[in-house]
Amino acid sequence: MAIVNAHQAEAWNGYEGSHWASHHDRYDAMNGGFNEHLLRRVRAGDRVLDVGCGTGQVTRLAAGLGAAATGIDLSAPMLAKARELAAAEGVGNVTFTQGDAQVHDLGAGAYDLAISRFGIMFFADPVAAFRNIGEALAPGGRVAFLSLRDIPALGAVFAAMAAHLPPPPESPDGTSPASFADPARVEEVFTAAGFADVAVTPVESDQLWGRDAADAAAFLAAWGPVRYRLSLAEPAAAERAVAALEPALRPHEQADGVRIRGRANLITAVRA
Repeated sequence: MAIVNAHQAEAWNGYEGSHWASHHDRYDAMNGGFNEHLLRRVRAGDRVLDVGCGTGQVTRLAAGLGAAATGIDLSAPMLAKARELAAAEGVGNVTFTQGDAQVHDLGAGAYDLAISRFGIMFFADPVAAFRNIGEALAPGGRVAFLSLRDIPALGAVFAAMAAHLPPPPESPDGTSPASFADPARVEEVFTAAGFADVAVTPVESDQLWGRDAADAAAFLAAWGPVRYRLSLAEPAAAERAVAALEPALRPHEQADGVRIRGRANLITAVRA
């Protein structure tokens, strides 16, 4: 398996990927409100590629709409869970492949639609990655990708914790969750990758983080990026940072759990 995004492969085949696989239901509850923006573009009979599919919720839902759906991801733990869930749900028209979408041989013209729910923000060379994905689309093939726009409410929660921690280190591969927050950069990258009719539409959804503030705080403290930040601090400082999470989350408690408004960009384009 060819991999160029080595840092991401290490993370998603280690603790991060295992945590997502073990808590797939929580992550799907957190991000599932955005699914409709992708699924409304799926047509019966489409050959769909789900990039960075993770544990495969969107892949399986696309298959349920009559598409032949393929999910690709770097993470072996998450793909194992995706296959397990597809089998349990009786979804037969879906396959899952481990690979780096930036360089993986996806097959020329093999798909009509490429989708992704927050799986496109970490390519070391995004132009090369989207060019590779574009070559896997039939002429006139479409893409619909979700990327993070900003996280103001959750940012305030993180700020309460960060007050007790050293500054975050730079990303080893130069990427960030908000790497496609700027519509001008999106248009530049996708145009360079060979796409036309590039459009960026702001979308929002509530994200469910836990049953209550205590549950959400425990979940966040065990989340890979937060766990890593905590590991860089002195034990006493890390304890104070974790203790700051619950009160920061309490204002977001609602009757059905902790809800924080998530904001994303929906990126659509066609293969030129």
